[in-house]
Amino acid sequence: MKQQKAENSNCSTREVDEQMKYLELVIYIPIFIMGMFLNLAALLVYCLCFRKWTESTIYMTSLALMDLLLLLPLPFKMHAAYQTWPQEFQHVCSFLENLYFVGTYGGIYMIMCIGVDRWLAICHPFKAKQLRSPKAALITCVGVWVLAFTAIFPVTFSFRTKVDEHFHCFHRFSENGWSPKVIICLQIFGFLGPALTLVCCSVQIIWTLQESGQRSTKSQACVKIIYSGLCAFLVPFTPSHLAIFLQFLVRHIFSMKSISMFLQTAMCLSNITCCLDGLCYYFIADEVKNTKNNFKMSRLSQRRANSSTSEV
Repeated sequence: MKQQKAENSNCSTREVDEQMKYLELVIYIPIFIMGMFLNLAALLVYCLCFRKWTESTIYMTSLALMDLLLLLPLPFKMHAAYQTWPQEFQHVCSFLENLYFVGTYGGIYMIMCIGVDRWLAICHPFKAKQLRSPKAALITCVGVWVLAFTAIFPVTFSFRTKVDEHFHCFHRFSENGWSPKVIICLQIFGFLGPALTLVCCSVQIIWTLQESGQRSTKSQACVKIIYSGLCAFLVPFTPSHLAIFLQFLVRHIFSMKSISMFLQTAMCLSNITCCLDGLCYYFIADEVKNTKNNFKMSRLSQRRANSSTSEV
């Protein structure tokens, strides 16, 4: 009976895989093109146009690199949906899958770091003078990269079982990938923890700005950055992690077809974060530009005041 149930479940997921072939192309091709354009453009702007590296530009540059790391395996993911790979390419497949997961969860933690950095700067300005600096931001980004690679690579290499025949990359992970400890750690440390941290920081920042009564251009730009960061985080990642949790719950239940469809569609749509991060790039660049203009205006006003004083 259990064997029959497993076979029926396998057949239903195979049917979903066939349907997802075309849906993945519709979703992935625009995401890949737009994501590559936005992230490469952001890197060029931050590296060439801004002479001084601030905390914000360091975090956003690191986030753009994470997004590129997520985008690079997408062509291989699209190819794997249509073609089987020879069994000699299993290690190559595992490496690409690892890059995909590192880009995903490294990006999650990078967005969380941006939210915490904003929270320090606005809600705790005196502590921020001691804790915030370009050097601290660089160390934090390097720490996120090291954490992402060391935490994900050893785990995800065990997701794929060795086969002696052709296989579909990015599909049909082993049962090790659906073990309770992996899914619980994924949900808590990969999504819920960063999500709660980002939401709490964002709520406190908005409350602090409203309490201060400021309506300046800089404060309004900061609110836009907060909302764009929340949008870039919650919109892509909430459905996919909910779907992972649901499929984990019904992993051995007869009717898996709808959950499998929901999971694969949500995972496809989660890659839109590479495009939504472009909102963050725009608002950050706009804020840096306004800060530069305000600095130039203040210097000009100071010079005029000094010249008028000298004339007197």
